[in-house]
Amino acid sequence: MATTKPHGPASYFPSIEAKYGRTVDDWFALLAGTGITGQKDLVNWLKSVHEMGHGHATALAQFHLNPGKWER
Repeated sequence: MATTKPHGPASYFPSIEAKYGRTVDDWFALLAGTGITGQKDLVNWLKSVHEMGHGHATALAQFHLNPGKWER
């Protein structure tokens, strides 16, 4: 039985959880609570407030803003 590896933003989720100690669902709840609706602003918020790297912040923001576009 073959399993498919996540692609797109979801491919970053395991390393985000390992590096920052929160589940991606925790991150999505935090993002929703910000009231920020733009990707660039969400990325900047994650980078400045949570010291997240650019790639990880972008992956979370992309998925958060377009959850139906990506598979987990």
